[in-house]
Amino acid sequence: MTRCRLCGSAALASVVDLGATPPCESFLAADQLDRPEPAYPLHLRVCTDCWLAQIPPLITPEETFKEYAYFSSYSTSWVEHARTFVADAVQRVGIDTEGTDGSGAFVVEVASNDGYLLKHVVDRGIRCLGIEPSVNVGAAAREAGVPTLTEFLSPETGAAVRAEHGPADLVVANNVYAHIPDVVGFTQGLRSLVADDGWVSIEVQHLLTLIEENQYDTIYHEHFQYYTVASAIRALASGGLALVDVELLPTHGGSIRLWARPAEVAGEPSQRVTDVLAREKAAGLQELSGYSEFAARVAKVRRDLLTFLIEAAERGETVVGYGAPGKGNTLLNHCGIRPDLLPYTVDRNPYKHGRFTPGTRIPILPPERIAADRPDYVLVLPWNLRAELVEQLSFVHEWGGRLVFPIPELSIVEVNKS
Repeated sequence: MTRCRLCGSAALASVVDLGATPPCESFLAADQLDRPEPAYPLHLRVCTDCWLAQIPPLITPEETFKEYAYFSSYSTSWVEHARTFVADAVQRVGIDTEGTDGSGAFVVEVASNDGYLLKHVVDRGIRCLGIEPSVNVGAAAREAGVPTLTEFLSPETGAAVRAEHGPADLVVANNVYAHIPDVVGFTQGLRSLVADDGWVSIEVQHLLTLIEENQYDTIYHEHFQYYTVASAIRALASGGLALVDVELLPTHGGSIRLWARPAEVAGEPSQRVTDVLAREKAAGLQELSGYSEFAARVAKVRRDLLTFLIEAAERGETVVGYGAPGKGNTLLNHCGIRPDLLPYTVDRNPYKHGRFTPGTRIPILPPERIAADRPDYVLVLPWNLRAELVEQLSFVHEWGGRLVFPIPELSIVEVNKS
């Protein structure tokens, strides 16, 4: 990687090198276990000119998203997050709720997954369209009654949708702005979709919390870049959009919701934008000092987790996993955790049952297996859903089991019976 994908600068500095791992959503079927498995370098760098953190584009979105293993609707808290967002956005943007005959407002979601968010728009009688590249999850959305176009967003796609359906009053792009290597073309696509007086809402993980909370497992090949508000402003401007407001969210361990509009109508940014920019500057994220200790703290997370697993094994105690998220595969591969230390993990998504984690080859089983086996510890891989999963897994209290969270530091939790 020699040039920043946003500004073209060659001034790229290393933040952390996680070695080489397979793509995090490439779960293996049983008949693939004896085949070669490609692995790609996972090295985060930051541009010291525009301060966009990024990894090399070694895999393409087409390789990752044509058949995708992640279905948003399997997270109860994420569905509720989407419902709340829709209710608030309808009020904020002033979208009317006229019928679906084309006379009312129009909402587009990019990377709409299985329709988890737009179903709330459909329920309100608001005309909408999802743009989702993954064939399998897009089909699930259509089955749920959410109109969905199977495409990647580009300026051309945006213009075609606008020509057919009209401009969008609101364009939503949640958890996708990090997933595209052509950040400039994608942003131009957003501008093609949105009305000249419309709104764009983007949710993306905040680099500030990633650095402060050791959230290095969210670095994986699907995530090509990692944003501060400062670098997001530069990215939005590349497509003719301007940031007008920002919200700090707890999702994914700490995210930002960016509210943008076409530059011609945006006006001055809110005080919240000014405040978050000041926090980022105070954390040193516009100079190399803010990144200098991150690699050492990542190494400590690895050592602490491996020490716990090895000592538990030597005591004859059992540890199994909960969840098979993409971020979990960065953690498992970086730590070199295999079935001798973690014999299996479970997941609520039936698509993953009977498959194996990429690289580490850990079996993925249905959640009921935990109650059947009564392990001493459950290692929670989707640590960002901590509150939800502490409640879901409260039953491990029945046999004295405990939960283990690896991020931001190793934490062993006693759970109370519900």
